[in-house]
Amino acid sequence: MIVPRNKLLFWTAAIVLPFALIGAVAPATEVVSLVLIAALFLIAIADAIGARTGLAGIGIELPAVARMSKDREAKLELRIRNERQQKKNLRVALALPREIKTEDEEIDAVLPAQSEWSRLTWPCTPLKRGNYKLDSAFVESGSLLGFWFARKTIPVQSEIRVYPNLLNERKNLAALFLNRGAFGVHAQRQVGKGRDFEKLREYVPGDGYDEIYWKATARHGKPITKVFQIERTQEVYVIVDASRLSARTPGLDAAPGTSTLERFVTAALVLGLAAEEQGDLFGLLTFTDKVEKFVRAKNGREHYSACRDALYTLQPKIVTPDFDELCTFIRLRLRRRVLLVFLTALDDPALAESFARNMDSLRRQHLVLVNMVQPPGVNPLFTNPNISGLDDLYQQLGGHLRWQNLRELQKVLQRRGVQFSLLNNERLSAELVSQYLSVKQRQLL
Repeated sequence: MIVPRNKLLFWTAAIVLPFALIGAVAPATEVVSLVLIAALFLIAIADAIGARTGLAGIGIELPAVARMSKDREAKLELRIRNERQQKKNLRVALALPREIKTEDEEIDAVLPAQSEWSRLTWPCTPLKRGNYKLDSAFVESGSLLGFWFARKTIPVQSEIRVYPNLLNERKNLAALFLNRGAFGVHAQRQVGKGRDFEKLREYVPGDGYDEIYWKATARHGKPITKVFQIERTQEVYVIVDASRLSARTPGLDAAPGTSTLERFVTAALVLGLAAEEQGDLFGLLTFTDKVEKFVRAKNGREHYSACRDALYTLQPKIVTPDFDELCTFIRLRLRRRVLLVFLTALDDPALAESFARNMDSLRRQHLVLVNMVQPPGVNPLFTNPNISGLDDLYQQLGGHLRWQNLRELQKVLQRRGVQFSLLNNERLSAELVSQYLSVKQRQLL
């Protein structure tokens, strides 16, 4: 495709219009005027033909998978192929989705002579996590005489994966493990006898009768004691609610367009890092009105990448969660005792009743922690001194009633052996890790 440049329009206005007017006014100059106009026309046609072949041999390659983090500046690397290896000035544009912000809609590039491949970096900043396809790139080059622009659409195949931004959360997590955080979490040694068998040894005065291994005692003819060690490798599963309950804004100070699910996804990945640090196995389960994704607990870099890939495209669905199906799935798939960390919202009385009923079947086998982001305005009465009128008072009263319902739910779950916590939006990840470390230290599993 070729389009005229301003230079062609200028010469058309400078030659065609004046000489056409002169030829019409003075018939004696008609032939000369026609010759000049025809010459300009032929030169423009020849330049257009040259422009059509000017982009021959030009190609663009993008990485098959480009990984970026939300709200962090990234660079997309392009490889431009110049088969003719001639010096050429190009203008390059990419069909980036609106979720990926870039300051430059087009970038000028100079392809050097005697070089088949050139590199170009495209700065951009993703605004929303997810998976985005890039299938088109556009190049433009000027003709030899500068009368035309030659444009070409080049098909490309690239996948841009935008992951949650864990930079700030990881800083808090590092401070947590270094005992320098502001959240009151300090590393403590684990105490207790433990449950995992380690070895056999001869009886030592003071060993309990329940520690003697009687079969080995009979075989060796002397008392033999079993030695246990503290259980260190445990399974931790984060269960993320992606239903309509997680589509709401987590707080008044949250960024526009941010949903509670964004905080859940970030907190789940941060907890995965903490479990990796402690040597535990980390698993993942997401659900709406059905179980969406299930990643069995493992550890290692590849497994963490698999969990991240399972979460980065997760978006809330406007459906009601089905806790009956979820708990049935957990009972069938998880036979060993594990730590279940629920990230959901239970301020709907009907859903809270359904959730509490299903916990009876889970808490007998597993250790269950339920966490919910505290909704804005849900606080005890008289905690906000900034009451300026009757409307504010009624609003505070409504928030107190919702808070009271959640307190009653907390007591109901506590009687069933399930811990329920209302967590602050900004400190969700840190408080979640604090719960996990407390479980490890107390050997509740």
